[in-house]
Amino acid sequence: MLQNQPAHMIIFLSLVAATPGHSADRQIDGPVTAHLVKVVDGDTLLVEAMPWPDHRVSTYVRLRGVDAAELKSKCPTFRKAALRAKEELTDLMDGQDMVSLTAISGDKYFGRVVADLTLRGGISPAQHLLEAGLVEPYQGRSKSKRPCPDD
Repeated sequence: MLQNQPAHMIIFLSLVAATPGHSADRQIDGPVTAHLVKVVDGDTLLVEAMPWPDHRVSTYVRLRGVDAAELKSKCPTFRKAALRAKEELTDLMDGQDMVSLTAISGDKYFGRVVADLTLRGGISPAQHLLEAGLVEPYQGRSKSKRPCPDD
């Protein structure tokens, strides 16, 4: 279905997302319903959001307020932690075809948004991962470099 989306819609969304100095400052309260496509890593998912009737927008969603270790880290300990976070998020998302996005804003990386994501029953994956100790709290600023415990 995404291949049939008119080019003008894609251009429009790209221009809106790329507006300098504004995308991260603006926020859509939501809720916006989205279909889960896949778990990318411990704090990012790919969804098809449905902001308007008969319209789907494929986008990456970073979970607001958390930061998982990077899967491509040079540090083996951090890679293991990243894999554990991704596995936990994947398990949590199992059977969750539809999710709800709120407090949606632009991200520092083009093509991705930051949002609160809620599952059926009001479950917050970000909060779940925090409570499990698999992610760190993150408020969208620069991250401090942690030394690799393996060094």
